[in-house]
Amino acid sequence: MKKILTLAVVLSAATLANPAWCKDDPAAGAQLYAVHCTACHGADRAGMPGAFPALTDVGKRLQPAQIKEKISKGGGLMPPFSQLSAQEIDDITRFLAK
Repeated sequence: MKKILTLAVVLSAATLANPAWCKDDPAAGAQLYAVHCTACHGADRAGMPGAFPALTDVGKRLQPAQIKEKISKGGGLMPPFSQLSAQEIDDITRFLAK
């Protein structure tokens, strides 16, 4: 009986879990961008002319695969963000491509 009660508590907690932990949460990309990208590209994604490019319309200029590659490998002044998981890179890419 104790195992069944424990399982019920675990399952209940899982259904009430924070939605930010869900795989395709749209807010996840925005949160990751705020942590990893705003220092150079700004909160408004406007960049800094001459130093850091604007990302406001990056989805029109680059395909999602190209955005993912730039995030993971870096380029120019941008360092590689190899510490990010594939899911985190996907989340940032979706945020930027919209």
